[in-house]
Amino acid sequence: MTERRPHWVYDAGQEPDPRYTLANERTFLAWVRTALAMLAGGVALHALGLPGTTWVRNILAITLVLSGAVFTVFAMVRWARVERAMRLQTPLPAFNLGFLLTGAVIVGAVLLAFSFA
Repeated sequence: MTERRPHWVYDAGQEPDPRYTLANERTFLAWVRTALAMLAGGVALHALGLPGTTWVRNILAITLVLSGAVFTVFAMVRWARVERAMRLQTPLPAFNLGFLLTGAVIVGAVLLAFSFA
């Protein structure tokens, strides 16, 4: 049993090649940077007061901030699932997080397009 957490990840299987673990961590950090950009975009949108329609701006800002929070949680879950799969030498999990991000960007773009119309 290891002292590292979460135990359900680190106690499974065998230690993978460190290069793969570090690559998985870099991918996690890239998702966190994306989430931080969404948070910053929501704050900036709200602070700048653009677009002119208040309710659209508020919906966009709230959507961006909440999406940033959700993506941070999902990124951590994905990191853990990939790490566990590597330790157990099983297939990697599906890339559902990318589809979720794509959907969030499309919703934001549609709302922004309506606000400028």
